[in-house]
Amino acid sequence: QAQLARIKHRIVVMSGKGGVGKSTIAVNLAYGLALAGKKVGLLDADIHGPSVAKMTGTEGARVSGTPEGMIQPVRLHDNFHALSIAYLIDSEDSALIWRGPMKMSALKEMIENTAWGDLDYLIVDCPPGTGDEPLSICQIIGDLDGAVVVTTPQHLAEVDVRKSISFCRSLNVPVLGVVENMSGFVCPRCGEVTQVLGSGAGRRIAEDMGVPFLGSIPMDPDIAEASDTGRPFIHAYAKSKTAQIMQEVIRPIVGLAEAQTKT
Repeated sequence: QAQLARIKHRIVVMSGKGGVGKSTIAVNLAYGLALAGKKVGLLDADIHGPSVAKMTGTEGARVSGTPEGMIQPVRLHDNFHALSIAYLIDSEDSALIWRGPMKMSALKEMIENTAWGDLDYLIVDCPPGTGDEPLSICQIIGDLDGAVVVTTPQHLAEVDVRKSISFCRSLNVPVLGVVENMSGFVCPRCGEVTQVLGSGAGRRIAEDMGVPFLGSIPMDPDIAEASDTGRPFIHAYAKSKTAQIMQEVIRPIVGLAEAQTKT
């Protein structure tokens, strides 16, 4: 608790369904905050499918220990550090065949025994669903500013994502808003928008559940390229239309978190 007390704002990025782009939102949210001069920690809490190391270009990095026996997270920039189970295993091809108690022990250690120092923001990339891992994360961290819930446009994702909002309400975690990811593909040649996965799920969820709708982020090949090469899309393609859309999505998250703390 003494370590967590040094963190001003704590935000989880979650979804009831996998493959919707939670890690993309979490990494770019964290980078956006760091580029704005905030002190940021990024915790990859997905034990079985960690993505943060790849998306930040830190594959092969290993954590070190402090003289007090705590975990020293990996430094990305002077004001930006990250921690992932990928920094603690031998190979990125290693499969962690763990039952619940082992996963809970690892998450508890990563949250409670990490020397984050003084942070303005801790961003947590949660695994999908509403089971053991997200539940433990929310309970261990406590005093969350809120959750950013990510969906894709199709109805199949919408059904599961609604459960994430119900999950947050059951735990008294404020929902900062819903982000609709992969919302249409914009042809780079003619500019025509094709709704590959349908449209409107994010706004429908937000309106039906009474939470803010933060915006829609289109499919963009540059997002995949930036993620695969370990570069923050929001910075590497800062002048692109999609990056500007992402910046607009992130901006109210920060405002809502700070307003939540004041109230």
